[in-house]
Amino acid sequence: MKLSVRMVAVAAVLATAACAPQTSGNSSSDKDEKTGTLRVWLFQEVNNKPKEEVVDSVLAEFETAHEGTDVTVEYIPVETRAQRIKAAFNDPKSAPDLVEYGNTDTAGYVKDGGLADVTEEFAAWDEAKDTDPTARQSVTVGGKIYGVPYFVGVRALYYRTDVFEELGLDVPKTQAELISTAKEIRAAKPELYGIAVGGAYTYGAMPFIWAHGGELATGTGGSYAAAIDSAAARKGIEAYTSLFGDDNCPAAKCAAMTGNDTITAFAAGKAAMAIGGDFSHAAVEAGKVKGAYAVVPLPGLKPGSIAPAFAGGNNLGVLRSTTHRTLAVDLMKRLASKKAQAELFETMGFLPTFSDVRQQVAAKEAFVKPFVATLAADTKFVPASPAWAQIDAGQVLPTMFQEVVSGKKDVATASADAAKKMNDAFGSVG
Repeated sequence: MKLSVRMVAVAAVLATAACAPQTSGNSSSDKDEKTGTLRVWLFQEVNNKPKEEVVDSVLAEFETAHEGTDVTVEYIPVETRAQRIKAAFNDPKSAPDLVEYGNTDTAGYVKDGGLADVTEEFAAWDEAKDTDPTARQSVTVGGKIYGVPYFVGVRALYYRTDVFEELGLDVPKTQAELISTAKEIRAAKPELYGIAVGGAYTYGAMPFIWAHGGELATGTGGSYAAAIDSAAARKGIEAYTSLFGDDNCPAAKCAAMTGNDTITAFAAGKAAMAIGGDFSHAAVEAGKVKGAYAVVPLPGLKPGSIAPAFAGGNNLGVLRSTTHRTLAVDLMKRLASKKAQAELFETMGFLPTFSDVRQQVAAKEAFVKPFVATLAADTKFVPASPAWAQIDAGQVLPTMFQEVVSGKKDVATASADAAKKMNDAFGSVG
């Protein structure tokens, strides 16, 4: 999340998933006390006050509804949250009852035995029926639900309206047009990247793979096999890596760029296009291109189609070790309710996980519309395997992209090597 208030949080959530120590597993408590103190851990934002105000409002209503209860909230640094949460799984006495966590962490935390199965409570929650399918998937492991979605983040195509107008260009309607338009801009304006891309920008590259029909991996129920070396995935890798070169974004500069770097380049006026999130909006507004850009969904292969995007975001979960399960579940639902999510959007810009609430906020805020359209079209998620944290931390996909754009390996060899690393990781948690 930051770039906007949220980008560092999202980026750190996704990037630090595998930095935690191993756990010895966690046992559930046989107590379910109806009074006492509940401990909650939420992520600390750069500007945390608006989040605190929304949370405090929820807590006041919760404490009124449950006489004899009070709640203490600790806002923990995102950078160290993986270690702290894993340590809490090992030491129930120091553990919170309820925790915010990154949505790519779900499978790993379930494997560690830290999160409570709340399948029945989720099914009985009236508002749950409006949770979008991908958000629901992010709390689901092996058919069981281990929390509730808190907010979602998705990416779309930012472009410079002034550059497009000056050069008489149409907004790309297909992925092929996107690539050719980027190179046309670079030829006309060599001081600009046609589109800023990054060899370390996994979530910017994934839509190219998915648009071509490729997948990161195939499988269900915790058993996965890499598919990054399939014919379809290789076509997507070729499309993305074709953007690294002197005719768009020189490999020497762009191979090491992250998603944050690409948005920083766009906001600073150094790129005509970039793939950025709803959470990038504030950073772009604060940059040199304010008033001279627009956002559309990232195009797919066919005119009018939208490339599938990665659905990022955070969830809330109850720990198995809680001695206040009923209260913790109720507080979890209140914090992630439609009302609270709408308020978090108003104050923080977090996109709601409820389809109907998202449509309501899109009607109020024009900048949200392309992201809502992207979410409605198709979104994808990473494999629901504890191995994903290992794959992510091992930079398997960025290494693959960088090997291709540097000329060290061709697409077939690089993707085959990446697939082997992924399968080794999947096998290690089987």
